[in-house]
Amino acid sequence: MKREKLNIAKIFKRFAVNRAHKDRLFQRVFADKRDLLDLYNAVNHTDYANPDELEITTLEDVIYMSMKNDMSFIISSTLNLYEHQSTFNPNMPVRGLMYFARLYEGYIKQHGFDIYGRQLIRLPRPQFIIFYNGRSEYPDKTVLKLSDAFIPESADETVLECRATMLNINYGHNSALLNSCRRLHDYSYFIAKVNEYADSGCAIKDAIGKATDYCIKNDVLADILIKCKSEVTNMLLTEFDEKLYKKTVYNEGYEDGMNEGHKRGVSEGFENGHKCGMLETREQDIKNSIMMLRRLNLSDEEIASLIAENYAVSKDAVIKEICQIPDGNRQ
Repeated sequence: MKREKLNIAKIFKRFAVNRAHKDRLFQRVFADKRDLLDLYNAVNHTDYANPDELEITTLEDVIYMSMKNDMSFIISSTLNLYEHQSTFNPNMPVRGLMYFARLYEGYIKQHGFDIYGRQLIRLPRPQFIIFYNGRSEYPDKTVLKLSDAFIPESADETVLECRATMLNINYGHNSALLNSCRRLHDYSYFIAKVNEYADSGCAIKDAIGKATDYCIKNDVLADILIKCKSEVTNMLLTEFDEKLYKKTVYNEGYEDGMNEGHKRGVSEGFENGHKCGMLETREQDIKNSIMMLRRLNLSDEEIASLIAENYAVSKDAVIKEICQIPDGNRQ
């Protein structure tokens, strides 16, 4: 009997649909217009001083899972789309195209422009910036193009293009940019401290707590961290959950591992507590799925049923595996 991979996306939709959408910490850091204007100045080497010149145009219903990661605003005839990403996504230009289309549609309606008239309408120039702080290594600046996705590929100029400039804001990258914007520098430093503690062996929640205490003591994002310490922890835990979600659902080689595993008697090996041909990727998939489902506050019984059904193993065997994983990642 053919088994399908565990569909975490559907489970999220079922169990988390009523949860309030949260901003990422990055969005919270730049929620104030003054800080967002400071970020714009740092990116564009400008010196605008009046935050009232900045008009927020962020679409309220654009989310990834339970987290918002976009900011949009107009200033000086420039329509800006800023996105924060902790995992690389080559499809950002496609998303940008769709986002800008909606922004321009709203702008045209707001100003009563006639796109069927004989007079050329004037539109703000688009700018798409992605602030990347994932663990994979990327250069300080990477330009992604919509045309790279077109079939067939061609070096000729295309009728439609959307460019996204990805800036690596991990601490140690883009130093001039970070030094030009205190908020961006402090955000980058804080995340670096979280990763440092996590890499030293701390559980992620403990790593966040230690990084928070350290940064408060050293006046790094102290105003935000003091005011909403628990909320910051929940934000970052949710962001780390998204990374785990992607790893669980899109694990490279998953399908090959599943097929090979069934041929070599994976199910029997798992139930007997032995490897018996089980590929490490599949064993890790099961562990990742258990941890992810725990974050949804599912009971061990519900988790065991879902995993047993999707991985072709007995429920009792899954429960034994659950008991071996610390229960420290529930909400």
